[in-house]
Order: sequence, then structure tokens, then C-alpha cells
Amino acid sequence: MIVEPVSENGVLIRFGETMDDALTPRILHVRNLIADRLGDWIVDQVPAYTTLLCLYDVQRVDFRRAVSAIQAIIDDLDSQPPADEQIGRDIELPVYYHPDVGLDLEALASNAGLAVDDVIQRHTGRSYRVFAMGFAPGFGFMGEVDPAIATPRKATPRQRVPAGSVGIANQQTAVYPSVSPGGWNLIGRCPTELFSLTALSLLQTGDRVRFRTITREEFIDLGGQL
Repeated sequence: MIVEPVSENGVLIRFGETMDDALTPRILHVRNLIADRLGDWIVDQVPAYTTLLCLYDVQRVDFRRAVSAIQAIIDDLDSQPPADEQIGRDIELPVYYHPDVGLDLEALASNAGLAVDDVIQRHTGRSYRVFAMGFAPGFGFMGEVDPAIATPRKATPRQRVPAGSVGIANQQTAVYPSVSPGGWNLIGRCPTELFSLTALSLLQTGDRVRFRTITREEFIDLGGQL
């Protein structure tokens, strides 16, 4: 791990160079240690795919002490990362998979040489780690999808993607929490609210998400909008 100052009040810890499911538990373990030991002057921490950004209160500590204190925690780390099952929650999200709401479902299947049902089965056939949060409030970057359905982002993003749309971009999948522009390939729609001003974000970094297929009627009964 590399610890380096990146701003007047920020220290970045680099855990690796490529997206790796095994990194997330280690990143969150270090985040928790820093919060426990340095919480008096840590303002915020932002875990991502391979890094942890630590923001500190410059009124209480300078960058030399911040780097030194964080480096000491890194040096003391047990060589064994925490067990995977101790990190994050298991969350199930219902999805109505159909070309009516998954505008790229048929094209993705055709390009992959698969039937639409095969794409759905492969998407629902595994759980996905939330690697990072971003782009929009409640938007969780999850991976990794079955290599057979991994598909590049669209060359031209849509100007308006409906809330709840489930997409694939390269090896990742995600659900758009709100209406926004977007370039991911849309394969279905989820009726579950992923972000609100009162409950904030349903997903958090480290959670594991599994998608469950539902019918059009179930989608509408659960509050989904066509």
C-alpha cells in the first residue's frame, strides 16, 4: 500500500492498480481502523475501487502528521485481511427484464450470441460487489458480470435514462437511482428506490447485490414506472 498526500486536506491510500473483489474488504477494514484511531480529526473517507481517500481537519493536524499517523496504521496491519463475509450486507433487487424497459437487452443478447433468457440468467446468476459509489447519489458501481455479457459503454450516451434502469458497462453493472443521462446498456428496470433525501443511499460500498427477475405485474405492484 502507498500513502500519499493529494491535497491540502487529503491523503490517498493506494491498495492496488486494478479492480479486484478481494481489495474491497481490505479497503473497508483500513477505513474502519482509521475511523477508530484517528476519528478526532478525520472529516470524511471515500473508498473506491483501489483507493481510500482520507480527508482531515487542517485546523487540527497538518499533512506530515496525517501521513505519519495513517502510515503507522498501515504498518501495523495484520497480514490477513478480514473475512469477506464480515464486510457489507446482502441485498436483493427485483428487476423486470424486458425490451420495453431494457432498451438494449435484445441487441446485447444478439451481439453476445445468446438468447435474451440466457442474458437474464447470467445477470441474475451471481452476486455483485459494490466497488464504489458515485456519478449520482445512490449510484453503486458493481461487478463483475459474466464475461459473456460484458459490453462496452454506448458510443453515444442517452440524454435521459429512466430511474431504476439496470445497465451493463464493460464488466460492471448498476442501477440508475434517478433520471439522468447515461451510456450504459439497459437490460431491465428495478422498482426499488435506491436513494431518497430521508433514507439516503440504499447501497453502500462493500455490499453484495443479487438481482431477481420479476414479471411486469410484480414490477408495477412494487411501484415500478414503465
